[in-house]
Amino acid sequence: MVTMKEEKATRWWPTAALGAGVIALCYGFARYAYGLFVPRFSDTFGLTTVTVGVLGGLSTAGYGLGLLVSPKTSARSPRGTVLLAGAAATTGLALMALAPNVVVFGAGIVIAGGSAGLVSPGVAQLIGETVGVPARARAQTWANTGTGLGLAASAFTPLLVFGWPAVWATFAVLGAAMTLLAWRTLPRTEPADVATGSARGVAPLVVNSVLIGVTSAPYWTFSSSRLTEAGLSPVAATWCWFTIGVAGLLGGLAGRAAERIGLRAANLVTWTLAAAGIALLALPRPGLPGALVSSALFGITYMALTGLCILWAAEVFPARPARGVTWSFVGLGVGQTAASPLAGAAAAAIGLPAVFGLTGLVALVAWSQLHPRLAPRGT
Repeated sequence: MVTMKEEKATRWWPTAALGAGVIALCYGFARYAYGLFVPRFSDTFGLTTVTVGVLGGLSTAGYGLGLLVSPKTSARSPRGTVLLAGAAATTGLALMALAPNVVVFGAGIVIAGGSAGLVSPGVAQLIGETVGVPARARAQTWANTGTGLGLAASAFTPLLVFGWPAVWATFAVLGAAMTLLAWRTLPRTEPADVATGSARGVAPLVVNSVLIGVTSAPYWTFSSSRLTEAGLSPVAATWCWFTIGVAGLLGGLAGRAAERIGLRAANLVTWTLAAAGIALLALPRPGLPGALVSSALFGITYMALTGLCILWAAEVFPARPARGVTWSFVGLGVGQTAASPLAGAAAAAIGLPAVFGLTGLVALVAWSQLHPRLAPRGT
């Protein structure tokens, strides 16, 4: 007879796969695909660069709101939080597809951005409550790779001959189907009044997350521009975006690595590879092979680092991983928000190659985690 504990340990993959699917919807479609279609949005609504920035800020505002709400909703019902994230993504995407003006379009961006803030804490809490300890690290990191899946799925959509409203409507239909599947399949949990525990050790987690934001923002924002500047075609840049997403799926291996060599060692190895991938774009002529290697390293390490943050958060808040994930992802968002304009100003002054070279060096600051006070708890 299989005990409940054994079943939780062996039946982790359906929850992880469905969590990855909803994360792909909320991040790949509802949050990150916006940047791929900015030229088309600008043509439709007559957007200026200032307006484009404001709309991007609305997405970040929605994301922050979702992060603020998610700890409480995840404590009451992690399954409900994941479903709410899916519904928000679907609603936001549908509003954007049908928007008659920029005001409705902006409202859709806020709702879609909120879905990304809700989904990661909700999935982390659900896995923490329904997956046995032996498989929990693997489940968390594989679920987190849903972002890469969404990026890969959306990468070539700007090259389609259909207008962007048709693409967005398709995203919304896929979102509705994914949310319905999650509603029918995700396990239920009972609300529990659990102690939140001490926040001892949360500061190093937040510092690590801010560093992820600071080093990833220049890549998300300027890598396509850097590749175009280096002589690659728009189609080649699209292939690099696709590579980021597909390679990101391998970031799920971070959970197994953390089990075998420890969380700090896995983190530092990943940071070193991340620094190398970013610095490749500092080469005068990386060419398509160098660009693809850089994209692959960035995709793998970004998904791995965010997945390891989830494991780190679960160590800080064992009973309420959603709370730790919220702290972590707020730090990541702060880092990205601060670094994007700084990278832009630096690019104007010293050029994009130097920006990527310096960003690669900044990534190596993570080696300060050799100091016990900056390392994950239990190291």
